[in-house]
Amino acid sequence: MSAPAHRTGERPAPGPRRPTAQDGVLVVDKPAGWTSHDVVARVRRLASTRKVGHAGTLDPMATGVLVLGVGRATRLLTYVTGADKDYTATVRLGVVTTTDDAEGEVLEQVDAAHLVRGDLEAPVAALTGDIQQRPSAVSAIKVDGQRAYARVRAGEDVVLASRAVHVARLAVLDVRPAVVDGHAVLDVDVEVTCSSGTYVRALARDLGAALGVGGHLTALRRTRVGGFGIAQARTLDDLATTPDDEAVTVQPLAAAARSVLPVRELTEADARALSYGQGVVPADEPDGPVAALGPDGGLVAVVERRGPLLRPAVVFAPAT
Repeated sequence: MSAPAHRTGERPAPGPRRPTAQDGVLVVDKPAGWTSHDVVARVRRLASTRKVGHAGTLDPMATGVLVLGVGRATRLLTYVTGADKDYTATVRLGVVTTTDDAEGEVLEQVDAAHLVRGDLEAPVAALTGDIQQRPSAVSAIKVDGQRAYARVRAGEDVVLASRAVHVARLAVLDVRPAVVDGHAVLDVDVEVTCSSGTYVRALARDLGAALGVGGHLTALRRTRVGGFGIAQARTLDDLATTPDDEAVTVQPLAAAARSVLPVRELTEADARALSYGQGVVPADEPDGPVAALGPDGGLVAVVERRGPLLRPAVVFAPAT
């Protein structure tokens, strides 16, 4: 009788390790029910590296664009996080929840049968442009070093301060009267373009409050972060089909930097100076961070104006 391959309770020998992905950006279409950390953990396994991070959390109920940095590209994520974003969403008017979305407990129900599309015009306009928004109490904002949602789960009553955000577009696409559990509601499909730090579920809450019936978010899909759109996104299932002997394909550093930053084309001498951490003479760059690309097209550094020179904030191709 042949010996068993391994003893009971022992793990079988691991298979060959997938090649490590190159440094770059991966745009994932996050599935519903997954946390952003869940996606990072999965991509760490697929990319065969621990050095993976994301550029802005999506709630578990939300789907869509989650920008991940792999390897040195994690140092680019700071510049992605602050980019503006596009969403599609569904707001349910007539129901208030503890979390301002469908994952929370129902606090209040108000009949919304009288509402029609025209009633939305004034409150939608009031929520567009530069506004002061109070984030949901179950957001990831830190209060005295602890996430707000953790304090809420611990039984604390958390009220966050309002903050300035910009909603460039809040467009009503469709309205659908419905009856849910014997209660008349109005489901409103919207598209949103907004600044970083804007909470779409807070928009849902405030739209309902302005109409006197309350509201919450029932669906949310992020379709763009800066220059990264849903058309570029890959599902986790698609990534998992990468053959075991091949590295997961990522967007190269230079292409990713072009998606979020203005670009400075460098001479050989300027590329060498930046690789040593030295400054270069500005040309016509705008204020703020700029992606500095070498003659070979590679990302040398992200630079910022400091005094009379452009100096590297992050060097991606240090001198060797």
